[in-house]
Amino acid sequence: MKFFADFHIHSRYSIATSRDMTPETLARWAQLKGVAVVGTGDAIHPGWLKELGRKLDFTGNGLFVLRDGPREDIPVPASCASDIYFLMSTEISCIYSKRGRTRRVHCIVLFSDMEGPLRLQMRLARIGNISSDGRPILGMDAQLLLKIVMEECPGALFIPAHIWTPHFSVLGSSSHFDSLEECFEELTGHIHAVETGLSSDPPMNWRVSSLDPLTLVSNSDAHSPEKLGREANIFDTEISFDAMTHAIKTRKGFAGTIEFFPEEGKYHYDGHRPCKVRMSPEETMERGDDRCPACGKKMTLGVLGRVLRLADREQDEIPGNAKPYHSLISLKTIIAQTFGMGAATKKVNRVYFDLLEKLGSELNILLNVPAENISHSGYPAVADAIDRVRSRRVSVEPGYDGEYGKIRL
Repeated sequence: MKFFADFHIHSRYSIATSRDMTPETLARWAQLKGVAVVGTGDAIHPGWLKELGRKLDFTGNGLFVLRDGPREDIPVPASCASDIYFLMSTEISCIYSKRGRTRRVHCIVLFSDMEGPLRLQMRLARIGNISSDGRPILGMDAQLLLKIVMEECPGALFIPAHIWTPHFSVLGSSSHFDSLEECFEELTGHIHAVETGLSSDPPMNWRVSSLDPLTLVSNSDAHSPEKLGREANIFDTEISFDAMTHAIKTRKGFAGTIEFFPEEGKYHYDGHRPCKVRMSPEETMERGDDRCPACGKKMTLGVLGRVLRLADREQDEIPGNAKPYHSLISLKTIIAQTFGMGAATKKVNRVYFDLLEKLGSELNILLNVPAENISHSGYPAVADAIDRVRSRRVSVEPGYDGEYGKIRL
């Protein structure tokens, strides 16, 4: 069966994260979005793991469900009601020096039980503070982290996170690694997937042939419940930890991804936000200088430019094992642009839930519901806007240096 899974999120124990990031609220928004499997995020944070232990029950297939079921005070339209499964996951930040350079690499770990996070929690607590932030920041080599995960949790899946992000990734412009092998050395063969991140999409990653053996996964990295599923993975397997991880390792049953338009990501172009300077990589290369033309400080070199520097394929070349992908804009954003008002307004919220009640979950509406059905539900302008997104008839203003881009219909 086909379903959506979003593995990389954060709990309310993470810095700059919504207080609503609780299992109950995540389960509600997963139903509204149409996501069947949700990562817990922050699984090695002591407080969050204890809360998960109180509120979740193990299903026996490597996943968990809410112990007390859905809460009546956070209702879900009958059209969206579905079973939601949780998968133990965490992101870990490694900041360290290697070969005379500072490295900042984020990694995701997926677990098949709660015992694995507990063992890793005890091991990493001897290395650094795992309680100050939901995503622990440790002064250790990412290669050593992979080795420890393999020792403590042999069934876990280790995935380098948002691999192109300038400041905190394995291939970003500030990482000083030009390949996974430079980072993970002899352990590279134990990595089966990489997360592409919000500022890149599969076609950008296809230009780097060294990534061909790896599955390109996408996740929301959500810091609030409404951001669930803004990027996600599509599986055509049974819903279990083993089935999903096997699909990621072999690509059999891995059916593709849900993507941002990469220009919407906040590190797509080069630039310097304090001076409102944004440049395409071609402009930066033509100048021959990565300093801000307004103030002279170093610009943040974005994802697109970094991909182009490592690319060994032309733009239109597609590897034989490429998987499908769908570039989407959130339904609330589409409604807001259609009516010319803010996404947080009462009218947009009312139209959003009216559409969900009539047509089902958000991802179902964005991907599957025919435009004429959306129009017949009372919103012909929204139907036209969704049709424009599906056919990629949008205008883009690329993000840069921490500033999200803008996609206009």
